[in-house]
Amino acid sequence: MTTPDTAQRVRAIEAHGVTRRFKDTIALDNVTLTFEKDKIHGLLGRNGAGKTTMMSVMTAQDWPSEGDIRVFGQTPHENEQILPDICFVREDQRYPEDALAKHAFAAARDAFENWDAEFEQRLIEDFRVPLKTPIKKMSRGQKSAVGVIIGLASRAPLTVFDEPYMGLDAVARQLFYDRLLEDFTAHPRTIVVSSHLIDEISYLLEHVVVIDQGKILVDETADDLRDQAVTLVGAADAVQQVVADREVLEREELGRIVRITVLGKLTAEELQLVKQLDLDVLPVSLQQLIVHLTRNNTEEQHSSEGF
Repeated sequence: MTTPDTAQRVRAIEAHGVTRRFKDTIALDNVTLTFEKDKIHGLLGRNGAGKTTMMSVMTAQDWPSEGDIRVFGQTPHENEQILPDICFVREDQRYPEDALAKHAFAAARDAFENWDAEFEQRLIEDFRVPLKTPIKKMSRGQKSAVGVIIGLASRAPLTVFDEPYMGLDAVARQLFYDRLLEDFTAHPRTIVVSSHLIDEISYLLEHVVVIDQGKILVDETADDLRDQAVTLVGAADAVQQVVADREVLEREELGRIVRITVLGKLTAEELQLVKQLDLDVLPVSLQQLIVHLTRNNTEEQHSSEGF
């Protein structure tokens, strides 16, 4: 049986009624959510949806206008017990004017007690980071690599990546994903990743939060979210027998063969019919689902406002 104390221990982040206003703009609107410890979470959404603001508030880089935020059971803001356990790496990470990569790594080495120097050196070689080049003169990809290395080598109990790897090319991004998963498996901690490249990172995620217009649109395990839709492939008339009146997310036709993605999990009876009709059942991409849900939310919002 899970006691209140046990439940508290598995929660890395708890937000209750968090709102953040910037003059006339509401960046976060009464957000309530929980990120469990020792899992990889995805915080996803469109540009301007509130992702960076949420990450800034939960890492104590910004204050909520209203509501309560807890990290490992404590308020993180100006809390010397909690702040050393948080590593927040963002796309627009700033460094001192004349800082070299070796200076950034040395500062991080002093800041994070779990820092792994051997892992740091391996990552420097992996990403080919020039240690004697001023960071301000580095390419965007090299700057991204510096942030990625700090986030990984810190092994901070709460590590937050706000798209710092967007400057990396496809090969380097895959290297980041590989090293992240490899090191997380050996050294579990709470990791929150924000990205526009949803399908690229989907296999990493155990839990997905989608934020849209400052509100939480989705807060589910990745597996439960994927179960919200299914893709069927086969003869058009046969597929139609199964999908019937379901909401269609996507439809592709090639001659007599059709590929249809619909909302909703197939029932036992439908699965039996799929087998009888010799149809293929394929998983739905996380990106496809999230795009659909976000688009629907935008349309509903405009409708309610009289657009």
